[in-house]
Amino acid sequence: MNTTVPLALCLVIAAGAATSAAPSAPPSAAPSPRAHAGVRFELPKSTGRQPVGSTELHLVDSDRRDPWAHDRARELMVSIWYPARRAKGYPRQPYMPAGVARSVDESGSFDPAGPGQVDWANIRTEAAAMAPVDDRESRPVVLYSPGLQVSRTLGTSTAVELASRGYVIVTVDHTYEAPAVEFPGGRVELQKPMSGIEGLKKALDTRVRDTRFVLDQLALLHRGRNPDAEGRRLPKGLAKALGLERVGMYGHSGGGATAAETMRVDRRIDAGINMDGTLQFNDSEFLPVARRGLDRPFMLMGKANQTHLNKPSWRSFWDRSTGWKRDLSLEQASHFSYTDAQSFVPALDERLGVPAQLREQYIGTVEPERSTAAQRAFISAFFDQHLRDRPQDLLNGPSSAHPEVRFID
Repeated sequence: MNTTVPLALCLVIAAGAATSAAPSAPPSAAPSPRAHAGVRFELPKSTGRQPVGSTELHLVDSDRRDPWAHDRARELMVSIWYPARRAKGYPRQPYMPAGVARSVDESGSFDPAGPGQVDWANIRTEAAAMAPVDDRESRPVVLYSPGLQVSRTLGTSTAVELASRGYVIVTVDHTYEAPAVEFPGGRVELQKPMSGIEGLKKALDTRVRDTRFVLDQLALLHRGRNPDAEGRRLPKGLAKALGLERVGMYGHSGGGATAAETMRVDRRIDAGINMDGTLQFNDSEFLPVARRGLDRPFMLMGKANQTHLNKPSWRSFWDRSTGWKRDLSLEQASHFSYTDAQSFVPALDERLGVPAQLREQYIGTVEPERSTAAQRAFISAFFDQHLRDRPQDLLNGPSSAHPEVRFID
Protein backbone atom coordinates (compact mmCIF):
# COMPACT_ATOMS: atom_id res chain seq x y z
CA MET A 1 0.00 0.00 0.00
CA ASN A 2 1.52 3.22 -1.19
CA THR A 3 0.43 6.64 -0.03
CA THR A 4 0.88 8.20 -3.46
CA VAL A 5 -2.03 6.24 -4.93
CA PRO A 6 -4.95 4.16 -3.67
CA LEU A 7 -4.23 0.60 -2.54
CA ALA A 8 -5.51 -0.73 -5.84
CA LEU A 9 -2.64 1.02 -7.63
CA CYS A 10 0.07 0.26 -5.09
CA LEU A 11 3.66 -0.05 -6.18
CA VAL A 12 5.08 -3.55 -5.72
CA ILE A 13 8.73 -4.32 -5.86
CA ALA A 14 8.33 -7.96 -6.79
CA ALA A 15 8.88 -8.54 -10.49
CA GLY A 16 6.16 -10.73 -11.95
CA ALA A 17 3.69 -9.69 -9.24
CA ALA A 18 1.53 -7.50 -11.44
CA THR A 19 -2.24 -7.93 -11.25
CA SER A 20 -5.14 -6.14 -12.84
CA ALA A 21 -5.37 -4.09 -9.66
CA ALA A 22 -1.69 -3.31 -9.09
CA PRO A 23 1.10 -2.55 -11.54
CA SER A 24 4.43 -4.28 -11.23
CA ALA A 25 7.53 -2.84 -9.66
CA PRO A 26 9.57 -0.17 -11.43
CA PRO A 27 11.01 -1.84 -14.51
CA SER A 28 14.43 -3.39 -14.09
CA ALA A 29 17.14 -1.65 -16.04
CA ALA A 30 19.05 -3.37 -18.79
CA PRO A 31 22.39 -4.65 -17.46
CA SER A 32 24.97 -1.91 -17.28
CA PRO A 33 28.17 -2.29 -19.29
CA ARG A 34 29.93 -2.27 -15.92
CA ALA A 35 27.68 -5.00 -14.52
CA HIS A 36 29.00 -8.40 -13.57
CA ALA A 37 27.41 -11.39 -11.85
CA GLY A 38 27.83 -12.19 -8.19
CA VAL A 39 27.65 -8.75 -6.56
CA ARG A 40 27.01 -8.79 -2.81
CA PHE A 41 26.29 -6.06 -0.29
CA GLU A 42 26.30 -5.54 3.47
CA LEU A 43 23.41 -4.03 5.35
CA PRO A 44 24.27 -1.17 7.74
CA LYS A 45 25.73 -2.38 11.00
CA SER A 46 23.35 -2.19 13.94
CA THR A 47 24.03 0.46 16.58
CA GLY A 48 22.60 -1.16 19.71
CA ARG A 49 24.61 -2.60 22.57
CA GLN A 50 23.80 -6.27 22.09
CA PRO A 51 24.72 -8.89 19.52
CA VAL A 52 21.75 -10.21 17.57
CA GLY A 53 20.54 -13.75 17.06
CA SER A 54 17.97 -15.11 14.65
CA THR A 55 15.81 -18.15 14.00
CA GLU A 56 12.77 -19.12 11.93
CA LEU A 57 9.43 -20.73 12.74
CA HIS A 58 7.12 -22.67 10.48
CA LEU A 59 3.61 -22.05 11.78
CA VAL A 60 0.50 -23.95 10.67
CA ASP A 61 -3.01 -22.76 11.50
CA SER A 62 -4.91 -26.05 11.40
CA ASP A 63 -8.19 -24.23 12.13
CA ARG A 64 -8.04 -22.05 9.02
CA ARG A 65 -8.15 -22.95 5.34
CA ASP A 66 -5.72 -20.94 3.26
CA PRO A 67 -7.70 -18.30 1.31
CA TRP A 68 -5.31 -18.58 -1.64
CA ALA A 69 -4.96 -22.41 -1.61
CA HIS A 70 -8.20 -23.91 -0.33
CA ASP A 71 -6.92 -27.49 -0.20
CA ARG A 72 -4.57 -26.82 2.71
CA ALA A 73 -4.33 -25.18 6.11
CA ARG A 74 -2.88 -21.70 6.34
CA GLU A 75 0.86 -21.83 6.99
CA LEU A 76 3.41 -19.09 7.55
CA MET A 77 7.12 -18.57 7.86
CA VAL A 78 8.36 -16.00 10.36
CA SER A 79 11.82 -14.88 11.40
CA ILE A 80 12.63 -13.97 15.00
CA TRP A 81 15.44 -11.50 15.69
CA TYR A 82 16.52 -11.14 19.32
CA PRO A 83 19.23 -9.89 21.67
CA ALA A 84 21.78 -12.70 21.98
CA ARG A 85 24.05 -13.62 24.86
CA ARG A 86 26.85 -14.04 22.37
CA ALA A 87 27.26 -14.29 18.62
CA LYS A 88 30.81 -15.58 18.26
CA GLY A 89 31.00 -19.10 16.93
CA TYR A 90 27.58 -19.10 15.27
CA PRO A 91 27.01 -18.81 11.50
CA ARG A 92 25.58 -15.57 10.18
CA GLN A 93 21.92 -15.75 9.20
CA PRO A 94 21.41 -15.62 5.40
CA TYR A 95 19.64 -12.53 4.11
CA MET A 96 17.16 -14.79 2.36
CA PRO A 97 16.63 -18.57 2.17
CA ALA A 98 18.25 -20.39 -0.76
CA GLY A 99 14.97 -21.11 -2.54
CA VAL A 100 13.81 -17.52 -2.25
CA ALA A 101 17.21 -16.30 -3.45
CA ARG A 102 16.93 -18.57 -6.48
CA SER A 103 13.46 -17.21 -7.28
CA VAL A 104 14.65 -13.63 -6.86
CA ASP A 105 17.70 -14.26 -9.03
CA GLU A 106 15.66 -15.81 -11.82
CA SER A 107 12.93 -13.20 -11.81
CA GLY A 108 14.97 -10.07 -11.07
CA SER A 109 12.81 -9.32 -8.01
CA PHE A 110 14.31 -6.62 -5.77
CA ASP A 111 17.11 -6.00 -8.26
CA PRO A 112 17.11 -2.57 -9.91
CA ALA A 113 20.16 -3.60 -11.92
CA GLY A 114 18.42 -6.49 -13.71
CA PRO A 115 18.10 -10.29 -13.29
CA GLY A 116 21.16 -12.34 -12.43
CA GLN A 117 23.32 -9.45 -11.25
CA VAL A 118 23.31 -10.02 -7.48
CA ASP A 119 24.47 -13.04 -5.48
CA TRP A 120 21.41 -13.03 -3.20
CA ALA A 121 22.04 -16.56 -1.91
CA ASN A 122 25.35 -15.64 -0.30
CA ILE A 123 24.47 -12.30 1.28
CA ARG A 124 24.52 -12.56 5.07
CA THR A 125 23.05 -10.52 7.89
CA GLU A 126 25.01 -9.75 11.04
CA ALA A 127 22.65 -11.94 13.12
CA ALA A 128 24.00 -15.18 14.56
CA ALA A 129 21.76 -18.09 13.59
CA MET A 130 20.44 -19.99 16.64
CA ALA A 131 22.64 -18.08 19.11
CA PRO A 132 21.40 -18.31 22.74
CA VAL A 133 18.98 -15.58 23.71
CA ASP A 134 19.85 -13.00 26.34
CA ASP A 135 16.95 -13.90 28.63
CA ARG A 136 18.11 -12.07 31.73
CA GLU A 137 15.05 -9.89 31.36
CA SER A 138 11.69 -9.96 29.60
CA ARG A 139 11.90 -8.22 26.21
CA PRO A 140 9.15 -6.25 24.45
CA VAL A 141 7.93 -8.03 21.33
CA VAL A 142 7.43 -6.14 18.07
CA LEU A 143 5.91 -7.59 14.90
CA TYR A 144 6.75 -6.50 11.35
CA SER A 145 4.56 -6.87 8.25
CA PRO A 146 6.05 -6.10 4.80
CA GLY A 147 4.42 -4.28 1.93
CA LEU A 148 1.76 -5.77 -0.29
CA GLN A 149 3.31 -8.57 -2.40
CA VAL A 150 6.71 -8.00 -0.79
CA SER A 151 8.92 -10.37 1.20
CA ARG A 152 9.70 -10.00 4.90
CA THR A 153 13.34 -9.96 3.82
CA LEU A 154 13.10 -6.27 2.94
CA GLY A 155 12.54 -5.39 6.61
CA THR A 156 15.70 -7.08 7.87
CA SER A 157 17.88 -4.05 8.64
CA THR A 158 15.38 -2.37 10.97
CA ALA A 159 14.57 -5.69 12.64
CA VAL A 160 18.25 -6.30 13.42
CA GLU A 161 18.65 -2.73 14.67
CA LEU A 162 15.72 -3.05 17.09
CA ALA A 163 16.95 -6.44 18.30
CA SER A 164 20.36 -4.91 19.04
CA ARG A 165 18.50 -2.40 21.22
CA GLY A 166 16.79 -5.09 23.27
CA TYR A 167 13.60 -6.00 21.42
CA VAL A 168 12.39 -9.34 20.10
CA ILE A 169 11.28 -8.70 16.51
CA VAL A 170 9.06 -11.09 14.56
CA THR A 171 8.95 -10.54 10.79
CA VAL A 172 6.12 -12.25 8.90
CA ASP A 173 5.77 -13.48 5.34
CA HIS A 174 2.19 -13.58 4.07
CA THR A 175 2.22 -16.80 2.04
CA TYR A 176 0.96 -16.75 -1.57
CA GLU A 177 1.01 -12.96 -1.50
CA ALA A 178 4.78 -12.67 -1.00
CA PRO A 179 6.75 -13.38 -4.21
CA ALA A 180 8.29 -16.54 -2.75
CA VAL A 181 8.27 -18.21 0.67
CA GLU A 182 10.55 -21.13 1.49
CA PHE A 183 9.40 -23.77 3.97
CA PRO A 184 11.46 -26.49 5.69
CA GLY A 185 12.79 -29.08 3.27
CA GLY A 186 13.25 -26.53 0.51
CA ARG A 187 9.63 -26.27 -0.60
CA VAL A 188 8.99 -22.84 -2.11
CA GLU A 189 5.48 -21.43 -2.46
CA LEU A 190 5.08 -18.68 -5.04
CA GLN A 191 2.66 -15.84 -5.31
CA LYS A 192 -0.95 -16.47 -6.35
CA PRO A 193 -2.88 -14.13 -8.67
CA MET A 194 -4.71 -11.31 -6.94
CA SER A 195 -6.94 -8.79 -8.67
CA GLY A 196 -9.53 -6.14 -8.00
CA ILE A 197 -10.71 -4.46 -4.84
CA GLU A 198 -12.13 -7.72 -3.48
CA GLY A 199 -8.71 -9.35 -3.84
CA LEU A 200 -7.13 -6.49 -1.93
CA LYS A 201 -9.72 -6.77 0.82
CA LYS A 202 -9.05 -10.49 1.05
CA ALA A 203 -5.33 -9.80 1.29
CA LEU A 204 -5.79 -7.35 4.16
CA ASP A 205 -8.18 -9.65 6.01
CA THR A 206 -5.71 -12.53 5.57
CA ARG A 207 -2.84 -10.39 6.85
CA VAL A 208 -4.78 -9.40 9.98
CA ARG A 209 -5.66 -13.05 10.67
CA ASP A 210 -2.03 -14.04 10.06
CA THR A 211 -0.81 -11.48 12.57
CA ARG A 212 -3.27 -12.52 15.26
CA PHE A 213 -2.35 -16.17 14.72
CA VAL A 214 1.35 -15.34 15.10
CA LEU A 215 0.56 -13.65 18.42
CA ASP A 216 -1.30 -16.79 19.51
CA GLN A 217 1.71 -18.96 18.63
CA LEU A 218 4.12 -16.66 20.46
CA ALA A 219 1.93 -17.03 23.54
CA LEU A 220 2.22 -20.82 23.26
CA LEU A 221 5.98 -20.51 22.90
CA HIS A 222 6.12 -18.30 25.99
CA ARG A 223 4.25 -20.97 27.94
CA GLY A 224 6.87 -23.55 27.04
CA ARG A 225 5.47 -25.18 23.92
CA ASN A 226 7.28 -25.33 20.59
CA PRO A 227 4.91 -24.06 17.86
CA ASP A 228 7.23 -24.94 14.99
CA ALA A 229 5.41 -27.41 12.74
CA GLU A 230 8.48 -29.67 12.51
CA GLY A 231 9.33 -29.27 16.18
CA ARG A 232 12.77 -27.96 15.31
CA ARG A 233 15.07 -26.88 18.10
CA LEU A 234 14.64 -23.28 19.27
CA PRO A 235 17.37 -20.95 20.56
CA LYS A 236 17.98 -21.40 24.26
CA GLY A 237 16.13 -18.81 26.33
CA LEU A 238 13.69 -17.66 23.63
CA ALA A 239 10.49 -18.51 25.51
CA LYS A 240 11.61 -16.75 28.67
CA ALA A 241 12.61 -13.58 26.82
CA LEU A 242 9.19 -12.98 25.23
CA GLY A 243 7.57 -10.06 27.04
CA LEU A 244 4.10 -10.38 25.56
CA GLU A 245 2.58 -7.95 28.01
CA ARG A 246 4.29 -5.24 25.87
CA VAL A 247 3.65 -5.72 22.15
CA GLY A 248 4.19 -3.33 19.26
CA MET A 249 3.81 -3.59 15.51
CA TYR A 250 5.15 -1.71 12.51
CA GLY A 251 5.03 -2.22 8.78
CA HIS A 252 5.86 -0.75 5.43
CA SER A 253 3.19 0.13 2.85
CA GLY A 254 0.52 -2.60 3.06
CA GLY A 255 2.27 -3.76 6.22
CA GLY A 256 1.70 -0.38 7.82
CA ALA A 257 -1.99 -0.65 7.00
CA THR A 258 -1.91 -4.18 8.45
CA ALA A 259 -0.43 -2.84 11.68
CA ALA A 260 -3.16 -0.24 12.03
CA GLU A 261 -6.02 -2.57 11.13
CA THR A 262 -4.76 -5.35 13.42
CA MET A 263 -4.52 -2.87 16.30
CA ARG A 264 -8.16 -1.96 15.67
CA VAL A 265 -9.34 -5.53 16.25
CA ASP A 266 -6.72 -6.87 18.68
CA ARG A 267 -5.92 -5.04 21.89
CA ARG A 268 -2.85 -7.16 22.52
CA ILE A 269 -0.96 -4.68 20.34
CA ASP A 270 -0.12 -1.62 22.41
CA ALA A 271 1.52 0.68 19.86
CA GLY A 272 2.07 0.78 16.12
CA ILE A 273 3.77 2.48 13.18
CA ASN A 274 2.63 2.83 9.57
CA MET A 275 5.51 3.52 7.19
CA ASP A 276 4.06 5.07 4.04
CA GLY A 277 1.01 2.84 3.73
CA THR A 278 -2.28 4.15 2.43
CA LEU A 279 -5.42 3.40 4.46
CA GLN A 280 -7.83 3.28 1.53
CA PHE A 281 -8.81 0.68 -1.06
CA ASN A 282 -9.73 3.30 -3.64
CA ASP A 283 -10.65 6.97 -3.77
CA SER A 284 -13.97 6.46 -2.01
CA GLU A 285 -13.50 3.45 0.29
CA PHE A 286 -11.31 3.69 3.38
CA LEU A 287 -10.12 0.89 5.65
CA PRO A 288 -12.21 0.49 8.82
CA VAL A 289 -9.34 1.80 10.95
CA ALA A 290 -9.26 5.01 8.90
CA ARG A 291 -12.97 5.49 9.50
CA ARG A 292 -12.75 4.84 13.23
CA GLY A 293 -9.22 5.69 14.38
CA LEU A 294 -7.31 4.19 17.31
CA ASP A 295 -7.15 4.94 21.02
CA ARG A 296 -3.55 3.76 21.48
CA PRO A 297 -0.18 5.22 20.42
CA PHE A 298 0.37 5.28 16.68
CA MET A 299 2.89 6.98 14.41
CA LEU A 300 2.55 7.76 10.72
CA MET A 301 5.82 7.96 8.78
CA GLY A 302 5.53 9.12 5.17
CA LYS A 303 7.83 9.91 2.32
CA ALA A 304 8.23 13.48 1.12
CA ASN A 305 4.95 15.39 1.11
CA GLN A 306 2.82 12.39 2.09
CA THR A 307 1.06 13.47 5.27
CA HIS A 308 -2.33 13.57 6.93
CA LEU A 309 -2.71 17.09 5.56
CA ASN A 310 -2.91 15.88 1.96
CA LYS A 311 -3.81 12.15 2.09
CA PRO A 312 -7.54 11.68 2.74
CA SER A 313 -7.31 8.28 4.47
CA TRP A 314 -4.55 9.51 6.78
CA ARG A 315 -6.59 12.64 7.56
CA SER A 316 -9.60 10.53 8.46
CA PHE A 317 -7.47 8.27 10.66
CA TRP A 318 -5.74 11.26 12.29
CA ASP A 319 -8.96 13.11 13.08
CA ARG A 320 -10.59 10.04 14.65
CA SER A 321 -7.63 8.74 16.65
CA THR A 322 -7.70 9.67 20.32
CA GLY A 323 -4.43 8.08 21.42
CA TRP A 324 -0.93 9.56 21.32
CA LYS A 325 -0.02 10.23 17.68
CA ARG A 326 2.65 11.71 15.44
CA ASP A 327 2.95 12.28 11.70
CA LEU A 328 6.53 12.43 10.41
CA SER A 329 7.61 13.14 6.85
CA LEU A 330 10.99 11.91 5.60
CA GLU A 331 11.91 14.66 3.17
CA GLN A 332 13.32 13.72 -0.26
CA ALA A 333 12.51 10.06 0.40
CA SER A 334 10.51 7.68 -1.76
CA HIS A 335 8.26 4.73 -0.99
CA PHE A 336 10.96 2.07 -0.62
CA SER A 337 13.18 4.29 1.50
CA TYR A 338 11.40 2.55 4.38
CA THR A 339 12.90 -0.82 3.41
CA ASP A 340 16.35 -2.32 2.94
CA ALA A 341 16.28 -0.83 -0.56
CA GLN A 342 17.44 2.40 1.11
CA SER A 343 20.75 0.63 1.69
CA PHE A 344 21.12 -1.90 -1.10
CA VAL A 345 20.06 0.27 -4.05
CA PRO A 346 23.01 2.67 -3.49
CA ALA A 347 25.31 -0.33 -2.99
CA LEU A 348 24.17 -1.88 -6.26
CA ASP A 349 24.36 1.49 -7.98
CA GLU A 350 28.01 1.78 -6.98
CA ARG A 351 28.87 -1.65 -8.38
CA LEU A 352 26.43 -2.10 -11.24
CA GLY A 353 25.19 1.33 -12.24
CA VAL A 354 21.49 1.94 -11.58
CA PRO A 355 19.89 4.61 -13.81
CA ALA A 356 19.34 7.78 -11.81
CA GLN A 357 15.61 7.89 -12.57
CA LEU A 358 15.12 4.32 -11.39
CA ARG A 359 17.16 4.92 -8.24
CA GLU A 360 15.06 7.97 -7.42
CA GLN A 361 11.88 6.01 -8.06
CA TYR A 362 12.93 3.47 -5.45
CA ILE A 363 14.51 5.61 -2.73
CA GLY A 364 14.24 9.28 -3.67
CA THR A 365 17.17 11.64 -3.26
CA VAL A 366 17.54 11.59 0.52
CA GLU A 367 21.10 10.81 1.65
CA PRO A 368 20.93 7.06 2.39
CA GLU A 369 22.98 6.98 5.60
CA ARG A 370 21.09 9.92 7.08
CA SER A 371 17.77 8.37 6.11
CA THR A 372 18.70 5.11 7.81
CA ALA A 373 19.92 6.87 10.94
CA ALA A 374 16.75 8.96 11.17
CA GLN A 375 14.45 5.98 10.76
CA ARG A 376 16.34 4.00 13.37
CA ALA A 377 16.25 6.88 15.82
CA PHE A 378 12.53 7.64 15.54
CA ILE A 379 11.30 4.05 15.38
CA SER A 380 13.40 3.09 18.40
CA ALA A 381 12.31 6.18 20.30
CA PHE A 382 8.66 5.42 19.61
CA PHE A 383 8.86 1.89 20.97
CA ASP A 384 11.09 2.92 23.88
CA GLN A 385 8.49 5.45 24.96
CA HIS A 386 5.40 3.35 24.48
CA LEU A 387 6.60 -0.18 25.28
CA ARG A 388 9.26 0.62 27.88
CA ASP A 389 7.81 3.76 29.45
CA ARG A 390 10.96 5.75 28.68
CA PRO A 391 9.97 9.28 27.59
CA GLN A 392 11.80 10.44 24.47
CA ASP A 393 12.48 14.12 23.75
CA LEU A 394 13.10 13.17 20.12
CA LEU A 395 9.36 12.62 19.66
CA ASN A 396 8.42 16.09 20.87
CA GLY A 397 9.53 18.17 17.90
CA PRO A 398 12.08 18.74 15.12
CA SER A 399 15.61 17.54 15.78
CA SER A 400 18.79 19.22 14.57
CA ALA A 401 20.34 15.76 14.46
CA HIS A 402 17.75 14.60 11.93
CA PRO A 403 16.71 17.58 9.79
CA GLU A 404 15.37 15.17 7.15
CA VAL A 405 12.38 14.45 9.39
CA ARG A 406 9.56 16.98 9.38
CA PHE A 407 6.87 16.99 12.06
CA ILE A 408 3.38 17.46 10.62
CA ASP A 409 0.91 19.18 12.96
